[in-house]
Amino acid sequence: MSVQWFPGHMHATRKAILERVKELDVVVELLDARLPGSSANPLLAELTAGKPTLKVLNKQDLADPVRTEQWLAHYNARPGTRAIALDASETSPAKAIIAACRELAPLRGGMAKPLRVLIGGIPNVGKSTLVNTLKGKRATKTGDEAGVTKVEQRIVLADDFYLYDTPGMLWPKIVVPESGYHLAASGAVGRNAYDEELVALELLKVLQGPYAALLEARYKWGSAPEAIAAMKDEELLFAIGKKRGALLPGGKLNAQKAAETLLTDFRSGALGRITLETPEQFARWLAAGLEAEARLAAERQKKLAQRRGQPRNAP
Repeated sequence: MSVQWFPGHMHATRKAILERVKELDVVVELLDARLPGSSANPLLAELTAGKPTLKVLNKQDLADPVRTEQWLAHYNARPGTRAIALDASETSPAKAIIAACRELAPLRGGMAKPLRVLIGGIPNVGKSTLVNTLKGKRATKTGDEAGVTKVEQRIVLADDFYLYDTPGMLWPKIVVPESGYHLAASGAVGRNAYDEELVALELLKVLQGPYAALLEARYKWGSAPEAIAAMKDEELLFAIGKKRGALLPGGKLNAQKAAETLLTDFRSGALGRITLETPEQFARWLAAGLEAEARLAAERQKKLAQRRGQPRNAP
């Protein structure tokens, strides 16, 4: 299964960014701290290439703090990039964004040269909540569904600090399969774009190793972490369903209900602080995804060349 989701309004967002990018000083990209690699938008990076960038690992209170530090080090090692972690609902940490942007563009500031900042991110990453926190009041609509913000908004955070808020945007093709599953698990993808049971099974594959103890603490199976790590993902989903009353007559699993239970527990933080990927893991996945994409492109070109070489009246 390939998770893909690119609604029509995301094309408008792409166009708006292209029109705005020439006058931007800093780009703030909001990432989900639970999936910092998968939630980094390659399309946004392409559209804003060459601009100083602040990576904000949002929802850090839901993420594994050890892995968050690894990701901060990873992004801070990049030239022209800074990275911070925060919980968008907290006022004081959110204000650090303004200071970090000023550091990235030290020659901008004051009424003659106001700092112009674009903030972007994938759907449902908490951007609207963050903007409201920065503004100090309800500046944008928020919600737990992907794609709440639909138009660009300019928000004046200080006399010389203009923030341009764009709708959440994914990219036309997700070439890393693991990213598709992680984005779906986090709620960044519309519900009609994926099978919840399959996403739940893929999530369990990730969790049962490093976070087996958290699964036991949540569902209280009475199993040792080693035993949980050795189970098949289908067995774990059945165990969740059995514990949460998601069995049908005859003892069969109501897979949809069990999957919804797991995904809700992950998204809400009820499972504990979890990060689904490390920088090293994501680098391997990305390399494999790009290699597979290159092979497909080569095969398409080969087939196209073969068709062009056929006589017009060939069958």
